[in-house]
Amino acid sequence: MDQLQENIPGTAPQKKIWHAGTLTYTTAGVVLLFFWLLWGDFAWSMKERTVGQVATLLVKSFQIPDLWVSILIVSIPNFTNIFLMPIVSFRSDRHRGKYGRRIPYLLLYTPLVVGGLLGLSVTRQLGDWVQNTLGPEVISARTADLIAFSVFWLLLDLGTTMTNALFMALSNDVVPPKLIGRFVAMFRAVSLGCAVLFNFFLMEHAETHVTAIFASLAVLYGFGLILMCTMVKEGEYPPVAEGEKRKGTLENMRTYFRECFALPYYRWVIGAYVVCVLSVLPINTFGLFYVKSLNISLETYGYMQTAGFLFAMITSYWLGALADRFHPIRVGMVTIGGLGLVLFIGGFLVNGPTSFCIVFVTHNLFIMSFNSLMASYGQRLFPRSLYAQFNSAMTMSYSLCMMAMAPMVGYALDTVETYFYPDQPGKQYFLVFVVGGVFAFAGFFMLMMVLRYYKRYGGDQNYEAPL
Repeated sequence: MDQLQENIPGTAPQKKIWHAGTLTYTTAGVVLLFFWLLWGDFAWSMKERTVGQVATLLVKSFQIPDLWVSILIVSIPNFTNIFLMPIVSFRSDRHRGKYGRRIPYLLLYTPLVVGGLLGLSVTRQLGDWVQNTLGPEVISARTADLIAFSVFWLLLDLGTTMTNALFMALSNDVVPPKLIGRFVAMFRAVSLGCAVLFNFFLMEHAETHVTAIFASLAVLYGFGLILMCTMVKEGEYPPVAEGEKRKGTLENMRTYFRECFALPYYRWVIGAYVVCVLSVLPINTFGLFYVKSLNISLETYGYMQTAGFLFAMITSYWLGALADRFHPIRVGMVTIGGLGLVLFIGGFLVNGPTSFCIVFVTHNLFIMSFNSLMASYGQRLFPRSLYAQFNSAMTMSYSLCMMAMAPMVGYALDTVETYFYPDQPGKQYFLVFVVGGVFAFAGFFMLMMVLRYYKRYGGDQNYEAPL
């Protein structure tokens, strides 16, 4: 993508010039930059929006309890996030190489993602092979399928963890700061478009066309990420201090945690976001089972999801502008408070398919608005030079909480069903709304604390991220 980079001396005075570090772009160069980044975003988002739901239905078909579903689908990926994402982001921030500090890592881990997707596409075939090799008297079909799934799910998770740590960091490095808000809005619009495509066209086939879906994602992701990394070029970065180069692993860990968590401000910034996002973990993890218990078709569920994503895609730019005007903290407080009311009250009102659809669609509008309004939250509050590091600290914290919370919710659902609804399977799923509402209220009050600190460090006019 050398054609994207323009040299100021040879640029006509009337041309608008944009800067991102040592990179300079004309308007045409910015358009090409956005195209290739959003192309990579399309490939990345199709995987992100599809894999979780298809994998959840696949593993549930092995007839295992909700507790084990949550451990496999939620806890294990978040466990790897806790340990790997901080390492990758810390090393990437301080890496200096011919091809930049993000792209080499993205290329390195792409084969893991592709291999994991291809393996998941033939989970049942591999399970049959394992059982036939060892013998049905040694291993059951369910166990063989579960082993095959787990191996490639872990491989996919390792690659995904590494890639997710760096994808937005690359954008933060190469997109001109004055355009970052608009880019984030477009980035989110592409992601939401992918969600629309999946929920409208593929959701109804999620149980019957597992092989085709996973294999297609592998091809799209591999081609998309490699092409993006080939066409986008990073600039030059300031040299790493000699003292940083000589630090050992333990000292690097101390530096990481000291910079990210020593100040109470960043603990509140990270904690508030984590708690807000946890509000939708129960419904995102167990919502499909709630839907099936109410005899709502996957097609109908897909249409409800599609409506929410279309709403978010259409409004994302204007919601982004609203966040620029009033700041993500303030508008985030409004939407997370509304979400808390919908989830907590709605959980007790659902008594059938119609009431569920009303509550679900309303909750979707609030969470989609929240996500759009908070899209630039970290970029507005974290130090720009260490964005990947601070963002990974937030992701690590979120993953730690997800890893613990998902099995707890799964265990609670299994326990409530056993003791309170033994003859009414699925009745216990109203709790996914109620628990989510409690977390949304907690997130609202934590964002209030973040706002107080934000004003203390300069507020809207003079904010500087402290270090």
